[in-house]
Amino acid sequence: MEENINEVDDAWRIAFDSMIESFGVKHPDVKGYSPLALAYIGDTVFDLIFRTVVVSRVNMAANKYHNEVKHYVSAVAQSEMVEKMKAHFTEEEERVYLRGRNSKPYNKAKNATVMEYQRATGLECLVGYLYLDGRMERVVELIHYGIEGR
Repeated sequence: MEENINEVDDAWRIAFDSMIESFGVKHPDVKGYSPLALAYIGDTVFDLIFRTVVVSRVNMAANKYHNEVKHYVSAVAQSEMVEKMKAHFTEEEERVYLRGRNSKPYNKAKNATVMEYQRATGLECLVGYLYLDGRMERVVELIHYGIEGR
């Protein structure tokens, strides 16, 4: 599994570096970003991971992809995943997660409790932080912990 994770990290790093370079943007200092800014990008990265996995499995109608992916990217699902992941967080990851979880989002939970929404925001914040810091291998590793037993 570690070899696969390293391959994923290398591919993401190359793509990320290429994207940043092509737009003439500096590498971000992730420690300076607000938790909600990190959650904003983390939500997209998290969604992209699951969309990629689902689309890569089989060709089907877009609404079927959506129905499959929503089982992983909803606030309720993310809240359940983070509960499985937390035991594997480093101290740094725990701090970033808590910053996101304790932030005051502008949106309200639609189909989740306030606590589920807060946990999901914390997870998205952590994913965004790790992504912008170039640690996609860690994002993938944590997601594996989160989906074990699903």
